[in-house]
Amino acid sequence: MQRLLIDTDPGVDDALALLMAYAHPETKVEALTVTAGNVGIEHTLRNALNLVELVGADTPVFAGARDPLVRPAEDAAFVHGNDGFGDIGLPSPTRAAEPEHAALAMVRLAQRYPGELTFVMLGPLTNLALALAIDPDLPKRVPRLVVMGGAVNGRGNVSRATSEFNVHFDPEAAAVVFEAWPQFELVDWEATLAHGIPFAELAGWLGADTDRARFYDAISRKTRDWMRRIRDLAHWHAADGLAMAVVLDPDAAELWETRAARIELDGGLTRGMTVVDWAERMGWRPQCRILMRYRLDRFADLIRAALR
Repeated sequence: MQRLLIDTDPGVDDALALLMAYAHPETKVEALTVTAGNVGIEHTLRNALNLVELVGADTPVFAGARDPLVRPAEDAAFVHGNDGFGDIGLPSPTRAAEPEHAALAMVRLAQRYPGELTFVMLGPLTNLALALAIDPDLPKRVPRLVVMGGAVNGRGNVSRATSEFNVHFDPEAAAVVFEAWPQFELVDWEATLAHGIPFAELAGWLGADTDRARFYDAISRKTRDWMRRIRDLAHWHAADGLAMAVVLDPDAAELWETRAARIELDGGLTRGMTVVDWAERMGWRPQCRILMRYRLDRFADLIRAALR
């Protein structure tokens, strides 16, 4: 049984990743730690609680960072809706978050389950950077860290052309994590673009007669319309879903590249860029295992299972 601590900023693609985790028979979600990112913390926390109720889980949910470590950041409400879940008017959850801060929960749970937890980072890395400040030895107790973030060749998806949203939202936090962790797996935005699901195929899965399919069809409608109309895309790109697929079915990853990677903090045009030493010229520590290719059929299987 794989035990997960998932740090998340739900978010439509976060919701799919969470549904995938809860549907997987050999996975236990030990905790959800929540951060601001796609929308503000008041919305991401509410969305996490709503999703836990939807799946009938007793997972504890911990509220974390409201803001990036250093500079304010723009959210992605124009993609996910002002509430992060497509503005469909979901009711307030009946349960509440735990009183403990997310960063403290990360440290405590890693100490409680040393060597047993996989940390899955689906949003900005602020909570994890705070946890590292509290406990610099945290990586010794967490054998696997999977991060959705970055754009390893500079093909970003935010106002700064070279940056990806999660890293762009809090580059200082990403720099802390990239420097501190001895080795981690990175599922970046460019891998996301290379592993799209045709909209027609997704529509078939969303038509399933299940609560989860109806829920995801409703909350993702605004995002799907944005992708088709504004971005003129033919495929659904689920960044957090791909990262979760790597967690749940790592054998379906067909190609990795291990390289050194750092985060640019000062560039006027490139702040938040994920700088990868592809040619191995810099003498940096090669701590980043970058996903290059994943089996699309296995990715599709995990999404279908999540919506049943």
